[in-house]
Amino acid sequence: MRHTLPIAPQFYVTAPQPCPYLDGRMERKLFTALQGEGAEQLNNSLSQQGFRRSQNVLYRPSCTDCAACLSARIDVSAFRATKSQKRAIKRNGYLERRATSPWATDEQYELFRRYLDTRHADGGMADMDVFEFAAMIEETPIRSRVVEYADPETGDLIAVSLTDVLDDGLSMVYSFYDPNQPQNSLGTYMILDHIDIACEAGLPYIYLGYWVPGSPKMGYKAKFSGLEAYIQGEWQKIKDPNAFCGSSRHPLSTAPIAEQVANIQLPDRHPTKG
Repeated sequence: MRHTLPIAPQFYVTAPQPCPYLDGRMERKLFTALQGEGAEQLNNSLSQQGFRRSQNVLYRPSCTDCAACLSARIDVSAFRATKSQKRAIKRNGYLERRATSPWATDEQYELFRRYLDTRHADGGMADMDVFEFAAMIEETPIRSRVVEYADPETGDLIAVSLTDVLDDGLSMVYSFYDPNQPQNSLGTYMILDHIDIACEAGLPYIYLGYWVPGSPKMGYKAKFSGLEAYIQGEWQKIKDPNAFCGSSRHPLSTAPIAEQVANIQLPDRHPTKG
């Protein structure tokens, strides 16, 4: 009888580069590959510890002198829609939701390009071509869905979310929408609709990625009640988002890499009989 022992994931650190959210700061990420039979378990475990997925990589901020980026999620049971959020639901109630397998289409890419060119022309994804877009959508080793929102009368694609299905929630990996409809708050609406999807599926959380207090690009996440942030190794309820000013910058803000890796809880992996 032979036993094949699983190989623990290896963690790496990116080289520092300018932070896209806060001027004058440098960002660095801790990351590992997401692959093999244990990919689903690893993604679930690390998502609960503040990591995010990008294709077949899981990453978490690990900046040397800043800890402003906070992994954020919504506790669905604690969420209560505001008046403006209820208006967003009403304005977009005509849209038809379509959940499909992660497969990229030309229509998605055209919408994606319009969104980037209008709202993020200077961002890190601005030069993404159709092949790179297809890789972002399709290269997923876990259970993912593309959630499309379309106008049922014209058939036009209005908004899209690449969404991972976790054991304890939905992770909105990347969303984009028609930039010519700013009055409809489509980004907010997609989050609100995912809250409904999670409720229907009995899933307790919506993972939103990183909230960066002090960054105008990420301020919208603080407008959702039931917000939680992963701080110092645990999820904490954010009762007053204004209490976080984004000024967490100190030489001791981030633990050494070896200590960070040592504190990561990996999923149990039993030997496989062969």
